[in-house]
Amino acid sequence: MNNPLYKNQGIHVEVVVFTVDEGKVKTLLLQRGVGPFLGEWIVPGGAVWNNESVDDATVRELEEKTGLENVFIKQFYTFGAVDRDPRMRMVSVAYLALIDMHKVDLQHRTLETMNSKWCDIKDIPHLAFDHNKICDKALEELQHYMLNSNIAKDLFYKQFTMPELQKVYEAILDKEFDRRNFRRKLLSLGIVEKTGQIEENSNHRPGEYYRFINDRYEEIDIF
Repeated sequence: MNNPLYKNQGIHVEVVVFTVDEGKVKTLLLQRGVGPFLGEWIVPGGAVWNNESVDDATVRELEEKTGLENVFIKQFYTFGAVDRDPRMRMVSVAYLALIDMHKVDLQHRTLETMNSKWCDIKDIPHLAFDHNKICDKALEELQHYMLNSNIAKDLFYKQFTMPELQKVYEAILDKEFDRRNFRRKLLSLGIVEKTGQIEENSNHRPGEYYRFINDRYEEIDIF
């Protein structure tokens, strides 16, 4: 196709990786090791190859740039402003991902990145390109999914106590829940169950462990 309107265009994927650490919602940032914006921070992502889907590109870029594998991803928006990338017209398909940060080992340096870090979403610095907008939209979408699905399951490696689960909901939704009402609501939905195990070496009354019944993403009205 020789139409000049189709030339000098590209497709990227960007992934906003969320976790919860000590009651704070954090996202994964990478420091660019190449230009443009050398040394500035971004969310993980990169170009889509001609022989792969955007989903496959997202999985590959996450592994290459962060070392993360077998991570739940969900596409949530497309960013296509004409001037969002100084190199060429670039359209980015954005995804969000959720992990338990204590159960993964990050890859801190790659061919295109100098470093990585977890950053509190309330303290995100100026990011390269339009990645601040991407982070803002990702959090908005995550809050929606927390209210309407079992997506919180991906923030826990295996099991959790009910107070731990409540802290995750409170951190992401930025609101407090009554302890008894929260427990009653989650159990009534039939999405979590007891594992039969109890906390060990606890400084307070040992709590019972729970797990999500369905390992797959499921839409359900939580609150």
